[in-house]
Amino acid sequence: MKVHLVEWRSLMCRAVTCKVCQKTTWAGCGQHIDQVMPGVPRNQQCAGHVKEKPTGSFWSRLLGR
Repeated sequence: MKVHLVEWRSLMCRAVTCKVCQKTTWAGCGQHIDQVMPGVPRNQQCAGHVKEKPTGSFWSRLLGR
């Protein structure tokens, strides 16, 4: 039973490639980041990015205008 719990936790957070900077970041619940990122050098870790606020109205964004 304990083995299944450990396997499940390892699936909770995982290393992924950032779509913006192509560096390593994490995906998942956020409670296991310290288990995912320790082997990744600091200069290869994504520091996060500010989300740009969409411009234009809802309809112009929807229609691509």
